[in-house]
Amino acid sequence: MARLKIPNEWWTAPAESEDGQLILVTGRSGLNDVKATGVFVYRIEVNWAYTPDENGMPDFATSKLMEQVTEALEAEFSKDPVAVNTGIYTGAGERNWVFYTRSLHIFQRKINTILQPFETLPLTFHAEEDPDWEEYAEMSQCEVQSSMDD
Repeated sequence: MARLKIPNEWWTAPAESEDGQLILVTGRSGLNDVKATGVFVYRIEVNWAYTPDENGMPDFATSKLMEQVTEALEAEFSKDPVAVNTGIYTGAGERNWVFYTRSLHIFQRKINTILQPFETLPLTFHAEEDPDWEEYAEMSQCEVQSSMDD
């Protein structure tokens, strides 16, 4: 069986929280083949609440740590694609990573291993079935299409 190719193409666009604060939405494009496999049916949201600055963003030290965590997650799941990170939301005092996975149990085991080198992080997790990738479709509407036709 051929190994599933998960694209590493990302975009970032501004959005607003319900109370008008800036949210940076970073989404992964080109995942139609991954979705079409039909095996990534569980959506897991990993949330990190932080003390925001006046713009709702994390301070420098927190944002550096968040980037290290993101890199560790990407490194592991690119080696063993039991889950795919489809989006990252940052702003209004929260960082939220969105994953689609084939197994909640294996994801839990992997995430514990990935996060082991880090200090205890203020993370919460939410999981639900989303076989049609409804959250991904909604997030993808934030992508700004470039018009480079000139």
